[in-house]
Amino acid sequence: MTDIALPTVAVVATGGTIAMTIDPVTHAPVPALSGADLVAAAPGLDMLARIAVTEFSNIPSAEMGPDLWPSLTRTIEGLLADPGIAGVVVLHGTDTLDTTAYFLDLTLRSDKPVVVIGAQRNASDPDSDGARNLLGAVRQILTPGAASLGVTVTLNHAINAAREVRKTHTHNVETFHSGETGYLGTIDEDRVVLRRAPLRRQTLPLPERLATVAIVAMYAGADGGQIRHAAESGVDGIVVAALGMGNVNAALLAAIESAIAGGVSVIVATKLENGRALPVYGFPGGGSTLKAAGAVFADDLTPDKARVLALLALPVTRDRDALQAYFDR
Repeated sequence: MTDIALPTVAVVATGGTIAMTIDPVTHAPVPALSGADLVAAAPGLDMLARIAVTEFSNIPSAEMGPDLWPSLTRTIEGLLADPGIAGVVVLHGTDTLDTTAYFLDLTLRSDKPVVVIGAQRNASDPDSDGARNLLGAVRQILTPGAASLGVTVTLNHAINAAREVRKTHTHNVETFHSGETGYLGTIDEDRVVLRRAPLRRQTLPLPERLATVAIVAMYAGADGGQIRHAAESGVDGIVVAALGMGNVNAALLAAIESAIAGGVSVIVATKLENGRALPVYGFPGGGSTLKAAGAVFADDLTPDKARVLALLALPVTRDRDALQAYFDR
């Protein structure tokens, strides 16, 4: 097979552990490798596809967020608009990888597959997982049916939907899981096995300005001061990382009521790994009292992902029922 006959896959490099090597002075991983370097180091990749590399950034994933996400969406949209591009692999750090993937899933309009990958071990590690994940992502893109999955997070042979996935371990390569919903499929040695497609997907317009949204955690003894501070700072919305099914104490309830009265949208998410935030309990601060105060419930989204959806939904509407409809989809 000649190189001309191979399909073309775009790789967008943003940085992260996958692009880090050990600094000889500090003996700690630091950004070092380009996307082109990573592509060149993946054995057998040139037998699968022609690779077109875009160097978007080379930053730790802690630096990735709303300031860069819209530009990343536009960059990927431009690549996907090329009829010669089969799909896009995004190289990313794992700390914020799931939130970036969800933002892309909410804003990309193309049906072509987009796979977000990273690595838990830096490129200096003799057992680095970056090249393996890159090979798996390209194989997934070239698999019939991959376009129906939306944006996925694919590491360590497992394919996860962007909405459902979360990082679960600080250093194990088996870190990304989708809780009760499970994997979409796996990258096996002989072929890519797709088992299901995600049903809870939606696309929102990319606004001229994303909303400003803070996350405030409920914890034992919380006094509501962080809610009040966020509201006074002029944010458009606050995501409350609540207990259980979506519960806070009386002090946070009072602060939430004040924030909503001041025009700030409040979204209640649960800190737990599985289950939905629901307005059930009736004690002061229980979910039903938060709903009565005008709060929106984030369903099964993590606090981080509830914030991502709020960044895009709040510029569209501030109506509570209309916002709730976005979180229910």
